[in-house]
Amino acid sequence: MPTAPRWTLKTRSLEFARAPLVMGILNVTPDSFSDGGKHLALATAVESALQMQADGAAIIDIGGESTRPYSDPVGVEEELSRVIPVIEQLKGRLKIPISIDTSKAEVARQALAEGAEIINDVTGLEGDPAMIKVASQSKAGVCVMHMQGTPQTMQDRPSYDDVAKDVYRYLKQRKEYCLDAGIDENRICLDPGIGFGKTHEQNLELLRHMPDFLDLGSPILIGHSRKGFIAKVIGDSTQDRMAGTLGVTLAAAVAGMHVVRVHDVLESVQAIKLFETAGGFTFATQT
Repeated sequence: MPTAPRWTLKTRSLEFARAPLVMGILNVTPDSFSDGGKHLALATAVESALQMQADGAAIIDIGGESTRPYSDPVGVEEELSRVIPVIEQLKGRLKIPISIDTSKAEVARQALAEGAEIINDVTGLEGDPAMIKVASQSKAGVCVMHMQGTPQTMQDRPSYDDVAKDVYRYLKQRKEYCLDAGIDENRICLDPGIGFGKTHEQNLELLRHMPDFLDLGSPILIGHSRKGFIAKVIGDSTQDRMAGTLGVTLAAAVAGMHVVRVHDVLESVQAIKLFETAGGFTFATQT
């Protein structure tokens, strides 16, 4: 069983079993690295969220600003105009919780007011000084991620003494900061930040050390979907990365990770289900 049995959100809790929960990615942006422009139309975004729910997603993560390497930042009003109408349209139709993928406190505040349950902040709640107050006062679930630099600089020669130990230390410190700010421990999820300020080899090193992060005592989220290191391992940047994503998803499952954040929800849910049904977790404990 996972070390963290539940993640408490604004109005409900997510319970963890042996297999990880699937968080579906819904980028309402023109320039995200994998699905930019796909969900810009409001009706398309709403339809996609409902389909992810039907496909077995446990969470929908909605973002209105690309955080791919060298992406351009957008203003608060632009980000709000992208995400708030989607959340409004999903109200009463989506039965699973919504996560707002943002580093802006005002976007988080308005999204939570419309029904979002989680703040997923790639800056570890550091990018906006007001974010920690919004998170604490709202009683929302929070996902605290590690990123070296910013999206505009993070892939400019990222450097670590020991990437797994350095990221672990950062997440431990940020968790303590959240606790000191009044955020309950059971509301905190931690994310090592695969692809955010790491080389391909550093990403792989973090993945090899996934079980170490369980010692932090919080749910751990892994966001690996379709990222560049998969193409590097495959050896062909033109290949579709879904199969590679599924491979990492199953490794994350064996490692005891609590949430996997993916683009391909149906395939991920099915892969995890078949892996579990075929005895994958049993085999893992026997080796």
